[in-house]
Amino acid sequence: MSGPRYVRIPWLMVRHELRLLASLWLWARRRTHGTVGGGTAFGYVRGQGAMMFGFAFVCVIETVMMSVLLRNWPTVHHVVLVLDVYTIVVVIGLHAASVVRPHVLDPVGGTLRIRRAVHVDLRIPLERIASVRRELRTAQERTEGELDLAVGAQTSVTLELTEPVTHAAFFGRRHEVRVVRFHADAPGELVRAVDQAREGYAVP
Repeated sequence: MSGPRYVRIPWLMVRHELRLLASLWLWARRRTHGTVGGGTAFGYVRGQGAMMFGFAFVCVIETVMMSVLLRNWPTVHHVVLVLDVYTIVVVIGLHAASVVRPHVLDPVGGTLRIRRAVHVDLRIPLERIASVRRELRTAQERTEGELDLAVGAQTSVTLELTEPVTHAAFFGRRHEVRVVRFHADAPGELVRAVDQAREGYAVP
């Protein structure tokens, strides 16, 4: 591994945490990211809210239990307490990021922006969409040239492209994808909206 890569990975981690904190701020103010300018937002968190808050609740219980168990070791107690509280913030931040960073259809700009919290932000030109359909699928094994963004272990919309787009993974590795599967709370509405929007960008 080269020197720049050692520098890049910590920076990516820091950027990830900063985006989570920014998402908490936006969530508290009931605002969304990337929806200014006439784009239509489509949420995808309906299937994960209960699970995320359940996980956060378990983390809170663990924090209380560890505080009791480590009360006679104050140094260890303080370190574990900081880590536990930070874990809770990250869990809530991940849910907040999913709420404030929805999918965005921008007919004027000619793009469909598919997102998953702060981990995925993929812009697909409307003219590259060969077909879009509502399709409920459970999580599948990773296949070359395909990108699955499951929520609650399932996807509800499938996009097939005329030519690939580049997806950058969390640590910067790039993949060319021609099929994108993702979840939307209202998949039928999203499919209809994309079909209508791409009429003006259809290849003759």
